[in-house]
Amino acid sequence: MNNNIFSIRRPKLAAPNLITDHVKMRQFAEDYGFDGIDWSFDLDHLPKTPAEESRWAKRQELLKPLEVRYHCPFMQIDIGHQDKDIRIASMEIFRRMIRLVSKARRKYLSIHVGLGHNTTRILSWESTISNLRQLVQFGVESGVTVCLENLIWGWSSKPNLFEKMVRRSGAFVTFDIGHAYGCETIESQTYAVSDFITPHADRVVNAHIYHRELSGVGHIPPQRVEDIADRLTLLQQTPCTWWVIELRNRTDLLKGKAIVEEYLQMSHDKAIGR
Repeated sequence: MNNNIFSIRRPKLAAPNLITDHVKMRQFAEDYGFDGIDWSFDLDHLPKTPAEESRWAKRQELLKPLEVRYHCPFMQIDIGHQDKDIRIASMEIFRRMIRLVSKARRKYLSIHVGLGHNTTRILSWESTISNLRQLVQFGVESGVTVCLENLIWGWSSKPNLFEKMVRRSGAFVTFDIGHAYGCETIESQTYAVSDFITPHADRVVNAHIYHRELSGVGHIPPQRVEDIADRLTLLQQTPCTWWVIELRNRTDLLKGKAIVEEYLQMSHDKAIGR
C-alpha cells in the first residue's frame, strides 16, 4: 500500500455521547467543532417495544446533520459463551442493536468479544467466530456494517487472533489506539501496534482515539502530540476517516481533540512540503 494515499484526507472527528439529550448533544458537538457523534448504547435504557423503537429512531433524527455511528460497550454479553442460553440471548441483543441502527437509517455498529471478563475459558473460539460471522451477515442484510473492536485483554488484544477473527467473520475493524497501546502483547514487544492494522488495513473504518487505558481510571488523554503521533500515522495509512476522541469528560475530550487537530495540521503541512 502507498502510505501517502490517505494522508491528505482529513478524518471526521467525532465525540462520544457525553449528553443523553439528543438536542443538547448535537449542540455541544456543533459548538466545539465535532463532525459527528459516536453513540454508545446503554443496555438499561433500550427501547422494549416496536413503538418505543420507532420513537427512539425518531429521536436520532434530532442529531442531524451530524453523522452518527453506534457502539455497544456491553459488559459480559458474549456471543461465544460456552453456555448455550447465554450465547443465544447475547446474539438476540446484538441483532436488536443492528435492527435499531438500521431503523435509524445509520450504517455502522462497533461490538466487542469478551468485554468484562478476566478469562477466556468460558468462551468458545469456534462459536465466537461462527456467531460473529452471522452478525456480520445480518448486518449486511440490514444495511449495517458490523465492526469488531480490539480490546486491552482477551483474544482481540492479540494481533494474530484479532486478524483471524476479522478474516474468518468478514467483520470490519474499529481500531482502538489506547487498547492497542496497553495490551500485554505490545508491552512485551511480541507484536507491534501496526500488527493490529497491517493484515486488514482496508477494513479499518472506525478509530477510538486517546492515549491509554488504566485500570480503575479509564481512558487517559494524551498530554502532547508525540504521545499518539505514531498511532495516528498508522491510521492515516488506512481508509479510516472516523476518529472518535473517546474521552468521557468534557475537559479531557476537548484536550484530546486539540492535540489531534495539532497532529493533523502538522501532517497536512508535511504533506504539502511546508
